[in-house]
Amino acid sequence: MRTLLSDCSPSTVVAGFVAVLVGYTSSVAIIFKATVALGATPAETASWLWALGLGMGLTSLALSLWTRQPVLTAWSTPGAALLASTSGLNMPEAIGAFIVCGLLIAWAGWSGWFEKLMDRIPVSIASALLAGVLAKFGLDAVTSVRTAPGLVLAMTAAYLVGKRLWPRYAVPGVLGVGIAYALGEGRLDFTGLDTSQMLALPVWTTPVFTWHAAIGVALPLFIVTMASQNLPGVAVQRAAGYQTPVSAAITVTGAATTLLAPFGGYAFNLAAITAAICTGREAHEDPARRYTASAAAGLFYVLLGLAGGAVAMLLAAFPSELVMAIAGLALMGTIAGAMASALKDEGHRDAAILTFLVCLSGISFFGIGAPFWGVVAGGIATLVTGWRRARP
Repeated sequence: MRTLLSDCSPSTVVAGFVAVLVGYTSSVAIIFKATVALGATPAETASWLWALGLGMGLTSLALSLWTRQPVLTAWSTPGAALLASTSGLNMPEAIGAFIVCGLLIAWAGWSGWFEKLMDRIPVSIASALLAGVLAKFGLDAVTSVRTAPGLVLAMTAAYLVGKRLWPRYAVPGVLGVGIAYALGEGRLDFTGLDTSQMLALPVWTTPVFTWHAAIGVALPLFIVTMASQNLPGVAVQRAAGYQTPVSAAITVTGAATTLLAPFGGYAFNLAAITAAICTGREAHEDPARRYTASAAAGLFYVLLGLAGGAVAMLLAAFPSELVMAIAGLALMGTIAGAMASALKDEGHRDAAILTFLVCLSGISFFGIGAPFWGVVAGGIATLVTGWRRARP
């Protein structure tokens, strides 16, 4: 009988760690900006990290073990950017808006309308969306050669050799080489590590519900989380061949948001970029065992939440070039597979490449990111080309 321990392997554990490393270091600064905008105290900021870490960790663990699929959750990065740009809102009103947003997300999952919408998106469009979202990380890995050529080239060489000699452990090898090289150059900076904050404690904030916070914060937060986060999150699962129960997963993230909002858990959603690290062949050759990668990531997130700000500073000690290189190299196989799937169907090829380019552009309108507009552009192109082919 298969168990979590028997399915687990070093490659899945490292994939989980890399997913957390990339997800945390790429956007934790926006979380800090959001807390500053809302006037949070240091204790409240630590509570946010506690709530977000536990929320992502427990939901990732629960969904991965229940579905036996690599389902990873994340905080809403565009949602944090939205909060960082707000003014005139105090913390109790913001907490009330978070609860309203959580209820809206849970309703979107429970009602099933979001899953029905996703079922209507062609596989080629979903694959192009995935490729467009992930390609930026590949480009960042290449451009990081400018500032750290030795580090990035050493990691690339380790990846190519690893793919030739031990493909299952290529990414762990790349991470090891990157850390060793950074240590040798003295580029791992632990001077900012504050060991006095090793444990984070939850701080309860009594919510205050107001109409202006519900309309000005809760509704936009819900929209950007569903369009810019959950939509590409589902696309990652579908492009990797997993039929994740979307409605149940969205409901769980909404419930987690509602329960943890008073402590700073402002919005949870399905992960996209970090989930792709867990769904690819680099995590494990056997797709049925890749769920242990997202489960491992869940455990790492729980530890991050409990450890609070000290771990955030620990992860911040990694050079940005190392993080960009490990992300780009870990996602190469997924990007290639997504592009191949997107362009496979000649009838949807124009729509797919348009979706890819819009997603890659990073454009944003009305606070909604490029993944949503990529799907819109691809959908319109599909309708137009389909209408043209149907005419005599």
